[in-house]
Amino acid sequence: RHRWQLGHPLRRLDDRAVAGTAAQVARQRVVDFLAAGRALLAAAITASLAAPWAGAQAQAASAAAYPTKPVRMIVGFPAGTGPDIVARLPAQKLSEGWGNVGVIVDNKPGAGGLIAAGEAARAAPDGYTIMLGETGQLSIAPSSYNKLPYDPAKDFVAVSQVVTSDFVLLVNPQKVPSRNVKEFVDWTKQQKGLFLATFGAGTPGHFGAFMFGDAVKLKPEPVHYKNTADALGGLFSGDVQGVFASVGLAAPNVKAGKLVALGTTGATRTSTLPDVPTIKEQGYANLEFSSWFGIVAPAKTPPDVVARLNADIVKAVQSPEGRAKMEEAGFRVTGTSQQDCSRIIAADTVTWGKAVAATGFKAD
Repeated sequence: RHRWQLGHPLRRLDDRAVAGTAAQVARQRVVDFLAAGRALLAAAITASLAAPWAGAQAQAASAAAYPTKPVRMIVGFPAGTGPDIVARLPAQKLSEGWGNVGVIVDNKPGAGGLIAAGEAARAAPDGYTIMLGETGQLSIAPSSYNKLPYDPAKDFVAVSQVVTSDFVLLVNPQKVPSRNVKEFVDWTKQQKGLFLATFGAGTPGHFGAFMFGDAVKLKPEPVHYKNTADALGGLFSGDVQGVFASVGLAAPNVKAGKLVALGTTGATRTSTLPDVPTIKEQGYANLEFSSWFGIVAPAKTPPDVVARLNADIVKAVQSPEGRAKMEEAGFRVTGTSQQDCSRIIAADTVTWGKAVAATGFKAD
């Protein structure tokens, strides 16, 4: 029953002394354990407080470094068309401003731009894939299709509206004697119907034809063509009486005297065809519509990258050279903020949705 303390072999320790020593050791271990716990907790709190700051710093560094490789700009229409023209100017300017990093315009035509939009929606949200979107893909398609390969409201984040484009009501002077909208309406009432060409079912020109019919109290018969060349061919041959074409597409034929512009659909006259009055000027106050083109990115693209894209794109299209080239092609330069672009898409979805509903049209 006797214990011997190390270092003092002749001193005996009774059980009470041993028990006291053991209790002290146990208490010390508890104290050490609690101290270690407090240290770990303090470290965790410090790390959690530092994490947002570190994340913000990393995000800022990412924006400063972006882009470090070529950026792909998807366009849902063929090379040489209006959307392609709109895409290539900012693509060129961005490439110049970003030094050795280029912007690649990737044309993915088909299904009225839906194929391209579906691919863009599925792209990695890292800022290295963006899309030049337009009214049909982002504001009309949700109403004209029962099922889309993307959701414009959920799958994209707006970057900037780049330009808007008014339409022109064109007729063939060899087939139609009218020189203004009223004359055209009166002449059409004497015909067997109002046949207007479109550049495809579900396009702004398609529903614009119905808006025109509603304004002049006539029921149009849209004739859908696969592309602009075929539609203009129908106009020249006399198969249709008119077509709503973009200002940029219409201007060369109007200036050459091949086609006559009866009126434009914007709120004010276009600088490309300043002598052509708006349809509103001619007594049809409720008829006003246009299309637009803008840059969008896949949803969840980092906000700092979206902000960088917006700043650089707006700078590109609003530069004197950028503005001159866009206006020469028949477009009105806007270059909006992210917030304004988002609001425009949402508002036009409602506006065009009503037009689609009035026709009862469904593309699928």
